[in-house]
Amino acid sequence: MTQTDPHALSPQDCLVALMIAVSASDENIRTAELVKIQTAVNNLPVFADYDIDRMNIASQIVFDLFEQEDGLDVLFGLIRDNLPERLFETGYALACDVGAADGTLAEQELRLLEEMRHELNIDRLHAAAIERGARARHTV
Repeated sequence: MTQTDPHALSPQDCLVALMIAVSASDENIRTAELVKIQTAVNNLPVFADYDIDRMNIASQIVFDLFEQEDGLDVLFGLIRDNLPERLFETGYALACDVGAADGTLAEQELRLLEEMRHELNIDRLHAAAIERGARARHTV
């Protein structure tokens, strides 16, 4: 797929997909998680030139893949193919923020974040710092 293909994933689509995946992983997408995703897309520099209408495309890809037996592997393949490595930690940080947004991390969310760490090759020490930051930002 080329980047001129409207169905090709942009790096920003990949970041949205990671956030949606964490939110949907426990089969209960909460309002706080959706607000966190929307806030990230509206405010972070990485999304400055992002067409917000593409969020629906990225979300639908995640939902469709979650229905398939090997969908998570396919999703991570798409992410690795379309997200520059320099944004892997950004994607993990955004996913952690979405997971922590509602004040609790369900077992499915924790497992998915662990899989993300592995698939995106996030260094253990860096992952711990990212996770601690997310926890600190969402402590009540």
